[in-house]
Amino acid sequence: MLRVIVETASGIPKKKLGNPDPIAAVVFRGEKKKTKAVHNELNPVWNEVLEFDLKGSSLDASSFINVVVKDYETIGKDKLIGSTQISLRDLASGQVKSLPFKNVPLINDKQQAIGAAINLLVGYEPPANTVPNLNDPPDGDMSHVDAGGTDEGDEGEADAEGGFQGGGPGSPTSPNQPGKPPGNKLVRISRKRNRALANKPQDFQIRIRVIEARQLPGNNIKPVVKVNVCGQTHRTRIRRGNNPFFDEMFFYNVNLLPSELFDESISLRVYDSFSLRSDSLVGEFKLDVGFIYDEPGHAIMRKWLLLSDTDDSNSGARGYLKVSIIVVGTGDEPPTERRELSDEQDDIESNLLLPAGVTMRWAILTLKVYRAEDMPQMDDAFVQTVKQVFGGDGDRKNLVDPYLEVSFAGKKLCTKIVEKNANPEWNQLINLQVKFPSMCERIKLTLYDWDRLTRDDAIGTTFLNLSTMSSSGGEIEDTRADNNAVSDLSTAASEIGFLPAFGPCYVNLYGSPREFTGMPDPYDDLNFGKGEGVAYRGRVLVELSTQIDGKVDKSLDDISNDDILVAQKYQRRRKYCLCAVFHSACLLQEPGEPIQFEVSIGNYGNKLDSTCKPLSSTTQYSFAVFDGNHYYYLPWADTKPVVIVTSYWEDISHRLHSVNVLLFIAERLESNLTSLKTAIIAKVSETRLAEIWLKLINHLIEDLNSFQLPDLESHPNVTALDLQMKKLRDAAVEGIKQMAGSIREEATDVKATVSDIEDWVDRIRQLAEEPQNSMPDVIIWMLRGEKRVAFARVPANQILYSDFSEQARGKHCGKTQTIFMQYPLDKNKGVKIPVQLRVNMWLGLSAHEKKFNSFSEGNFSVYAEMYENQAQVFGKWGTTGLVGRHKFSNVTGKVKLKQERFLPPRGWEWEEDWFVDPERCLLTEADAGHTEFTDEVFQNETRFPGGEWKPAAEPCTDVNGEKAQSPGELDCPPGWTWEDDWSFDSNRAVDERGWEYGVTIPPDNKPKSWVAAEKMYHVHRRKRLVRPRKKTSEKMPATERREPGEGWEYSSLIGWKFHRKERSSDTFRRRRWRRKMVPSDRIGASAIFRLEGALGVDVDEKASKTDAAKVFGANTPTVSCHFSRSYLYHLRVYVYQGKNLCAMDKDSFSDPYAHVSFLHLSKTTEVIRSTLNPTWDQTLIFEDIEIYGDPQTIAQNPPDVVLELYDSDQVGKDEPMGRCTCPPIVKLNPSVAVSSKLLWFPVTKKGRSAGEVLLAAELILKEKVNDGDLPLVPPRRGEKLYMVPQGIRPVVQLTAIEVLTWGLRNMKTYQLATVCSPSLIVECGGEIVQTAVIKNFKKNPNFPGSVLTLKVLLPKEEMYTPPIVLKVIDHRPFGRKPVVGQCTIDCLEAFRCDPYRINSEVCMSARVAMINASHGDVVLDIEERPIMKTEEEEAVDWWSKFYASIGDQEKCGPYLKKGYDKLQVYNCELEEIAQFQGLTDFCSTFKLQRGKTEDEEEDPSVVGEFKGSFKIYPLSDDPGVTAPPRQFKELPESVPQECLVRIYVVRCIDLQPKDTNGLCDPYIKIALGRKSLDDRDNYKPNTLNPEFGRMFELSCFLPQDKDLKIAVYDYDLLSRDEKVGETVIDLENRLLSRFRPCCGLPETYCVSGINRWRDQLKPSQILQNVARVRGVPPPRIEADGSSLTLSGTQYNLQDFEANTVIHAHLGPARERLALHVLRNQGLVPEHVETRTLCSSHQPNLSQGQIQMWVDIFPKSLGLPGPPCEITPRKAKKYFLRAIIWNTTDVILDETSITGENMSDIYVKGWMPGMEEDKQKTDVHYRSLDGDGNFNWRFIFGFEYLPAEQLSVVSRKEHIWNLDKTEYRIPPKLIIQIWDNDKFSLDDYLGSVELDLLNLIPPAKTPEKCSLKMLPGMGGSASSKKPQPNSLFSQKSVRGWWPCAIEQDGKRVLGGKVEMTLEMVEEREMQERPAGKGRDEPNMNPKLDQPNRPDTSFFWFTNPCKTMKFIVWRRFKWIFILGIVLLLVLLFLGIMFYSLPNYISMKIVKPFS
Repeated sequence: MLRVIVETASGIPKKKLGNPDPIAAVVFRGEKKKTKAVHNELNPVWNEVLEFDLKGSSLDASSFINVVVKDYETIGKDKLIGSTQISLRDLASGQVKSLPFKNVPLINDKQQAIGAAINLLVGYEPPANTVPNLNDPPDGDMSHVDAGGTDEGDEGEADAEGGFQGGGPGSPTSPNQPGKPPGNKLVRISRKRNRALANKPQDFQIRIRVIEARQLPGNNIKPVVKVNVCGQTHRTRIRRGNNPFFDEMFFYNVNLLPSELFDESISLRVYDSFSLRSDSLVGEFKLDVGFIYDEPGHAIMRKWLLLSDTDDSNSGARGYLKVSIIVVGTGDEPPTERRELSDEQDDIESNLLLPAGVTMRWAILTLKVYRAEDMPQMDDAFVQTVKQVFGGDGDRKNLVDPYLEVSFAGKKLCTKIVEKNANPEWNQLINLQVKFPSMCERIKLTLYDWDRLTRDDAIGTTFLNLSTMSSSGGEIEDTRADNNAVSDLSTAASEIGFLPAFGPCYVNLYGSPREFTGMPDPYDDLNFGKGEGVAYRGRVLVELSTQIDGKVDKSLDDISNDDILVAQKYQRRRKYCLCAVFHSACLLQEPGEPIQFEVSIGNYGNKLDSTCKPLSSTTQYSFAVFDGNHYYYLPWADTKPVVIVTSYWEDISHRLHSVNVLLFIAERLESNLTSLKTAIIAKVSETRLAEIWLKLINHLIEDLNSFQLPDLESHPNVTALDLQMKKLRDAAVEGIKQMAGSIREEATDVKATVSDIEDWVDRIRQLAEEPQNSMPDVIIWMLRGEKRVAFARVPANQILYSDFSEQARGKHCGKTQTIFMQYPLDKNKGVKIPVQLRVNMWLGLSAHEKKFNSFSEGNFSVYAEMYENQAQVFGKWGTTGLVGRHKFSNVTGKVKLKQERFLPPRGWEWEEDWFVDPERCLLTEADAGHTEFTDEVFQNETRFPGGEWKPAAEPCTDVNGEKAQSPGELDCPPGWTWEDDWSFDSNRAVDERGWEYGVTIPPDNKPKSWVAAEKMYHVHRRKRLVRPRKKTSEKMPATERREPGEGWEYSSLIGWKFHRKERSSDTFRRRRWRRKMVPSDRIGASAIFRLEGALGVDVDEKASKTDAAKVFGANTPTVSCHFSRSYLYHLRVYVYQGKNLCAMDKDSFSDPYAHVSFLHLSKTTEVIRSTLNPTWDQTLIFEDIEIYGDPQTIAQNPPDVVLELYDSDQVGKDEPMGRCTCPPIVKLNPSVAVSSKLLWFPVTKKGRSAGEVLLAAELILKEKVNDGDLPLVPPRRGEKLYMVPQGIRPVVQLTAIEVLTWGLRNMKTYQLATVCSPSLIVECGGEIVQTAVIKNFKKNPNFPGSVLTLKVLLPKEEMYTPPIVLKVIDHRPFGRKPVVGQCTIDCLEAFRCDPYRINSEVCMSARVAMINASHGDVVLDIEERPIMKTEEEEAVDWWSKFYASIGDQEKCGPYLKKGYDKLQVYNCELEEIAQFQGLTDFCSTFKLQRGKTEDEEEDPSVVGEFKGSFKIYPLSDDPGVTAPPRQFKELPESVPQECLVRIYVVRCIDLQPKDTNGLCDPYIKIALGRKSLDDRDNYKPNTLNPEFGRMFELSCFLPQDKDLKIAVYDYDLLSRDEKVGETVIDLENRLLSRFRPCCGLPETYCVSGINRWRDQLKPSQILQNVARVRGVPPPRIEADGSSLTLSGTQYNLQDFEANTVIHAHLGPARERLALHVLRNQGLVPEHVETRTLCSSHQPNLSQGQIQMWVDIFPKSLGLPGPPCEITPRKAKKYFLRAIIWNTTDVILDETSITGENMSDIYVKGWMPGMEEDKQKTDVHYRSLDGDGNFNWRFIFGFEYLPAEQLSVVSRKEHIWNLDKTEYRIPPKLIIQIWDNDKFSLDDYLGSVELDLLNLIPPAKTPEKCSLKMLPGMGGSASSKKPQPNSLFSQKSVRGWWPCAIEQDGKRVLGGKVEMTLEMVEEREMQERPAGKGRDEPNMNPKLDQPNRPDTSFFWFTNPCKTMKFIVWRRFKWIFILGIVLLLVLLFLGIMFYSLPNYISMKIVKPFS
């Protein structure tokens, strides 16, 4: 059904008299429907729905509708106002159901726009049987309008303001903007990257098919295309001509991180290939891989790319290239490509990769790089040190020579280098010239440090993402497209688009830690933008602007001074204050050196950087304390460390507030969406679901209504991008609000809206991306000693305070948040957590610092502190023995301090005098808060190598080797009792007496590593002694907290670890002195922000300045937050079960247990042995948890409970299996009942999912509570284990699970021995059953008894159901029963059934029933008919049937007209077709696995398959009720049977190339059981799409040989044949399935011809079997076969054959009728399936596809019919005879000696692909008028496939190739006119390319012949052009054709050729022979010598003619005059000669 809603029109022109009465009509496929007329209206509103019935056919890509608007006349004909044509290509692709067409311009009959536009909404419901077709370019024909309407005239108006959504024809706001469907590509600017992609490298395959090029510029060029992807380049073969046809496919296999791959670019370049010189670039096109991946199907199919010349922006289009590009990710199915036949004439404009209405424009991206700051030191300080030695001033800070490299779309440009400057000013602008809209997204900025000698080092990298800083304006509407809600925002949308703009704004760089070392940096990759940067490395001030159609003078230029001044206002700084209170640090796993935290923002607070003022940015060092179970924590108790950092940044609060407001909306929406999804999973009632849904929508609308962004007017530093972003955000939010409103009104199905809501979340999150975020992230570092260990980055906006609104504050501002820190560049991706922090951070302008008071908890106190040190010498304490220590020092003891030198910072004063204050954390003993505790002491012994073990110098130490009390000295503290005696801990890597051994290593002479076995060289050993103790009374005896002893802490050596009580071995002691400070002016927590700078401190005179920098942090005042009271809480964690955990042991299972930790406490669950789905059913009770701070804040934001799962190993260390976090439910008033609900929480490991755990936790305030109010103690299991109590544990129901255990298949060997007598164990919910043992697995792999039943208590709620676990054990000699494979089945939903439903489809196949009934003999009487071998066998073959079935009308000949049947061609495997249930209706196949998951990249190895099925149904709890009937009743016999298998391989599609030439020589190899067939001799050379047409026949035994493997190999002569890919078919499933896929049912029953019946049984016999299986009486057939009755329904033959052709091949009526009825029973029809080929290298990537089918015939049923004949078609030999008669108007290229213009013309011709068969005419010399006479015949022989309309060219690529490669190319003829030169290269005068299938009709006379005849040259005369015709049907044609030549970029006429073209078949060639040229046999027709004028000859060979024609003709009169003159001169000469003699004779007269 096609539904057109004609909505409104606007701008209809007035009539001369009054207004028109518009009426609209829509025409679709010849059917016309009209709306009503609207009286007297220029902007009519119709809103009428017109429906067109598609009659079962679906839309295709060429479908369109015509919309005509007329003026309604009551009398007479309605007058046309305007019309338009709208393409429905987008709907045909099936991507969307409806499309709005907005403001589509109307065009009058003169093809001019009339200024009116119409709005429509077109909806399409595809017929039930269609599948969407991905080939139709999904975003195809964007010109929904005839292009006539948009004139090229207004190019210039679309200036930068108007944005580029119009870009080309028509300025953006003009009404004749082609109606872009709002859903169309957002012009590639804002791209949704919602790719849920892993962050690990994956296999990808990029396939690029270069099809053809058109309109390449240049004369007689030889184009070649070079494709470059990820550093690999391929080139096509060289072709000739301006419209070459390549059709070559390139494959690029890469293994990269998706994020890296998507930034790689694909460049396609077309070169003109010269043999000797370097190739010259014709044009190129570049795009990102990510751009393709975001397209539907991850592909663009058959799209034209506009080529351009990147260096010359004025050159315009340089031709077009047609390509298909597919990116195939792991597990993706590549879309198939179909060649549309109409496509050959295809319209380039409409199929350009960019939508119409967006022309590619040249744009200049101008990046102004002003300056940078805070560069880290990058060079060695050697020279500086030398300078200092000689008294110079060493400048340590500026050891860096920075320059910035900008790269975009493959171009790189660099700024100048500023030497020795950490804050360089470049002030340069960089111009990048790009085609816009750009296909490349990110501009990469990398800051480098220039080095004279070595490689330049990267300082840091950042990216500017064009998609976040520009907008096409299309996005706003697109949100509305799905909704059919007609929007009026289209006008608003068009104003929202804007070009890329950015800044001026700083961008921050992050990378490796700043500290300089001379060593190679281990984290160097971070500086190139790979991975998350761990430290701030400076920032760069840049600005980006875009100019359309500009001209670049210089790519690098200096910024003008005015611009530098303008940028000044964007650099104004304001003071920010950051305060962080550390509440707890726990989950520490490695104790050791003391730990300190540092908080920095930018450079401020970095304690190892000397460029900033020292700040209190670090906590004090503290030691970790063991928590009594597994972890360590820092004992801060009631005194929490506080750090304060003041910093100066630009005020960008208006940006960050907007971000926070949007994130607030998105997060609230997301949390509501999560609860909605949980409710859907938990299957709650419809009403409850609707409630949750309504709450979500209402919250969203409420949020969006109150949505308000900060006003930008008041801010001085607003950039152009800020204004545009505000517009964009406002409009988008408005759009979402409208949609939410309309959904609330209209939606009916809650689940259907989920995807819409997800889109909104993405959309809002996308809007919240702030490109101009110049505020650096806050970075927290954990330092152990002086070493940076772990970091965390907190974006500043999350903790930013805002006075604008509550929502504009960061979500963690002033709230305690939990942070899991991470190791930098962690190879293990977070398997171990360094530490879990609870920290409260507040960041705000110092102007707002008073506001901090309302956020702060506790009392802040500020102290100066120093330590007094003493040593013991000869039993006396004093200062004499202090070696290297000062009397008063800081905590490290290294910095000398004096009381009187301390000065409080400005604004602060002392409150009291110095007093002794011991460290609080020393008073917190490690056992605080625990009921059980284990004391540990290590006993140490030493020896000389090989000597006796003696007690060590320190016989008793702690874990770090520090001195400890001996076990005898340790007393049990009051309130505790010992539980056991001292014993050694043997659960470690120790020997049997508990010792571990090591070798001591200087300087501290402690072993660094320990081993369990003693070796000769070990000199040290230790043993861990443990003694558990237990708390007895709650009430501690009131010990004096501040013990006497004047606050000294003792230490046995000047080391780190101090203790309170003095021991005999102590030699060193210290005590802490503190002095409190108070602010002098203000009271309140915010006073702490005034603590800038350090306390004044005495720097020793001798120490240099640098040391003063080193002691930074030592003399800053310590700030702490003191909590006056703590609250006690009671926590219960209910850990119920886990599922799908990782297998960590070799036996494919794990022994999981969990450490559950909450703040500083942890407990461990019990270990569950060998399972991946443990049920712990355990409650962990944490008694008294002391938490400081207000219970209300804890309730709003409780700390998470963290579960770390471990696999318990008997040997070695327990391995981590992942972790999950769960927020507890907080109950401040326990009497109010809030029940916890168990929920599944995901377990993650290395950033990937590693199973799930079902748990809940509740935290109960114990303050006013007597223990009576606490929940009851849960029931116990064992002494210390509590179970999960009722009310929380799932409710269970007695359930029956029936298991059909059919058999095992393909079991791999286990421990080198084959599996020979396996049995199966099925476990579920704690119940176990086991099958009988298979006696001989080789002979019969099926189980003897097939059905097992379990009765299990399963939870009623599906989400709690445990999985079914299958284990296969093998019974081996000596009673060994190893587990040889296991499988976990998670989702049991699919197997649930109603036990009382009569199972009509008994799990029993037709096939099986027949085998059971095994008739003795089956008699087949195929009626003998005279087989008619007629002419028709020639005309149609099996391939005709195939092509007819896939809709290839051209290739199937008269097949369909004859009424023959088609077959079903499936585009996927038969198993994938939904209606056949994967052919697993009898039993499913479950993969068995074994082994641990070593590396998550690889799946655990599959070691076999289990065939079986399950039925699950509830049982009544009442034992009196009878059990329901059994589900698996009659089962087939499970004995092996022999079958005949026929495999038909039709063809392969898009194989993976295996040869260097990008092709492959495929052949088929088949393996079935032990047999294999190798078809190597019939390989197909050099092709990726071979047509095999092969049939193979094998016999086999099922089920042993059930797997049929069909592999495609690549034939190689010398090396090993490579496998391209293979596919496996399970024949057993096909035999057992009730859908009867063994032999598909044809449409008709034929007894002869190409569709002859090939099954073993006739249709009537099959029908009887089907009836028997379904349990209905057998069918009754009338004797004459006219009607049949089956299960009460009567079928008549004439109903089926009413309007079909009855042909001679059909069989008898009764069988025909039986077949028609059978085809209605849902059985598998006659088919061809398309299977994907896979290879072992890239198991999830398609290596191509194979089209084939399989027939299986059990031999017990008799002989099958004859096989199909599917041999491929052969090409026919054709001859093209072209007679060149004459030429005229040829360009006269030469000038003769005598000055005439002339040409020596000859004609050359060839067919593309057969260039070696070029033919030339003789030369027509000296043509003076451009006429030439030839009478010359060319004869081109070629192979042609009429069915495919392609000519087949076979030729060797190179001399060394073995085989000819076969190409299929469209048959064309190229004719060129040349001028012959004897002594130089011939000159080219013009050419014409004739497509023989679409032959340009010639002109009858030369006068009518013009360039307009050529395609692409026609002017307005295009409509009157005669239609092209095929020479194959026309046979012969004569006339004149024009030849064109390119001059100055334009095509001009080069001459006209008169030819006869004649197409002759081979047979005719022999009957009517003809010779080439004018050779014999010169006939058909006979060619006479050309009648050339006498003037035509070659001067060099004909001297007499030269005299006659050249000399005499031209100079005749000159000759005659010359002779006369000569005679006269002769006469005169003789006269003068003889005159004197004559005269003298006259005078003398001698003879007289």
